[in-house]
Amino acid sequence: MKHHLSLRGMGAVLISGLFCQSVQAAVTLDRTRAVFNGANRSMSLNITNQNKALPYLAQAWIEDEKGNKISGPLAALPPLQRVEPVAKGQVKLQLTDDAQSLPQDRESIFYFNLREIPPKSSKANTLQIALQTRIKLFYRPASLQLDRDKAPDLWQKKLVLTRHGEGYRVSNPSPYYVTLAAAYNQPVGAPIAGFDPVMIAPFSESSLTVKAGALGNKPILSWINDYGGRPKLIFSCAHDVCRVVDSRAG
Repeated sequence: MKHHLSLRGMGAVLISGLFCQSVQAAVTLDRTRAVFNGANRSMSLNITNQNKALPYLAQAWIEDEKGNKISGPLAALPPLQRVEPVAKGQVKLQLTDDAQSLPQDRESIFYFNLREIPPKSSKANTLQIALQTRIKLFYRPASLQLDRDKAPDLWQKKLVLTRHGEGYRVSNPSPYYVTLAAAYNQPVGAPIAGFDPVMIAPFSESSLTVKAGALGNKPILSWINDYGGRPKLIFSCAHDVCRVVDSRAG
């Protein structure tokens, strides 16, 4: 989940970095990522106005993979709603008539955006701070639905690391997106510094930003599941190829 800062009213123009980082969103979302089941026509996301005194407007929209605002094949409804203090609301994600254009042999990725709009201040020269939440939204075709209790990491176990020079490339032969969050060279301990999280599209590959030597012969990679958890995949290497031999809850 990412938060973006927007400012209204420029009576004060200087804000310290520490202050910006401590700002909390008034309108919050009930998840850090969303998976749309292609067997359904819609799904709902829950939002809450955490402010105890003021109503907020909540603006919702969806972007495509390139960050362009779209109205289909998925739409967010209503695009704008008022949420009273300490009250809840819902945003419905709805398939549109052109949903048949979505690939049915792999997942598709979109981004759901939620922007809070504070009420106009009655005071002059007042700086208002509003946050925007942006999360990944995966469209998962009905044919790719899995029983999460029986196979919680079925497709992640298919990842393969192949050494190229001093680094590794990770290939994803599955029809699902896989987001790698951190790397380790031992089961217990801090993650390896310098690892940049990477999302690997279906049937594609990407390079890791840490050197193979730092990962050792039994690399460990954590990935982000549908619920925001971070299980770990434990690899074993033979020559220049590493395959998953075990996994651990995270």
